[in-house]
Amino acid sequence: MKVSCLQENLQRALAQVSRAVATKTSLPVLGNVLLATDDGRLRVAATNLEIGITTWIGASIEEEGKVTVDARLLAEFVNTLPNAPVTLRVEPAKFSLNVQSGRDKAGINGVDAEDFPVIPRLEGDAYVATVDPQVLRDMISQVEFAAATDESRPVLAGVLARFEGQRLTLAAADGFRLAVREGELAEPVPDRLDAIVPARAMRELARILGDQTEPVRLAITPNQSQLLVRVGETEFLSRLIDGTFPDYKQIIPKEFATRLEMGRDAFLNAVRRASYFARDNNDVVRIEARAGEEEFTPGSIEVSANAAERGSSQSFVDASVSGPEAQIAFNSRYLVDVLGVLRNGQVLIGVNGSNQAGVVQPVGLEGYTHVIMPMVIGAN
Repeated sequence: MKVSCLQENLQRALAQVSRAVATKTSLPVLGNVLLATDDGRLRVAATNLEIGITTWIGASIEEEGKVTVDARLLAEFVNTLPNAPVTLRVEPAKFSLNVQSGRDKAGINGVDAEDFPVIPRLEGDAYVATVDPQVLRDMISQVEFAAATDESRPVLAGVLARFEGQRLTLAAADGFRLAVREGELAEPVPDRLDAIVPARAMRELARILGDQTEPVRLAITPNQSQLLVRVGETEFLSRLIDGTFPDYKQIIPKEFATRLEMGRDAFLNAVRRASYFARDNNDVVRIEARAGEEEFTPGSIEVSANAAERGSSQSFVDASVSGPEAQIAFNSRYLVDVLGVLRNGQVLIGVNGSNQAGVVQPVGLEGYTHVIMPMVIGAN
């Protein structure tokens, strides 16, 4: 193999695929990056067997070929080269990659590319759905944090992706909270399809989406074991989690006895202030809603926390209170997480008593619901 490409393009490609390079593995080749000529371009790929990332860059191809070399070493060397053409040449007998830019050069020992795992490709009409990249990125950011962080229940460590009609629904839950976001597909899918994607993989996909503007294509492999995503000149692959996701629709309350509407920023700041005290008391933050004293005066919400050894805090937020006065306690981290991903000016809190799940929704944005289980209201 002998190819030439721009240093900035090679540097960007190596950075893109580096997220899929294995750091601790019994298979040394998984710490490598694959470089291969592919239809007049240079293909750069990496995989850790859970996710795989492949990207293509423009290159001048003199000799076809492929090789795998240490991903970190190659990236570190390329990052220090000037922004100029870089020549990559492979010595077949040694599986050694020579990297040269001007007078600067290096020889990196490699491994036969035949030992590198095959990464499935998204071919032709194999995709099942198309979605706007920025819509998908927002959807991922609003649900992935609610997935479980431990692997004791693998299904809850993933994000459900449901393709149905012209809707894509993402849902994540850890047993204490549930996040659901719906978005629109470019065109309807013929049959409903569910896939559970590891939350870690979803976070990597969101990074790849970045500021992309081209429509994103998604597909599930025929054996329903992997998700394939095409984003511009990059393809992303993730293994899927085998299992059945809980029926999240049964968890979401259909109506609320008390509805609280308030400014998102003011409420988030109040919760953060309380959280500094709550961390010494299992992160318990109390929310108490009071209606206005007169018919047309605004109500208020008291956000408080108490820690026996540290002290207590109380903050008040103006709010529209509909229904009976209510009080409920939540984990402060859960509230901060969901309020942090909402950008709308107003948020709605739906409550059905201190012992039933509460709901957080952005006002003016349909399709997003966050359910949080309450904590014991009598905690000190």
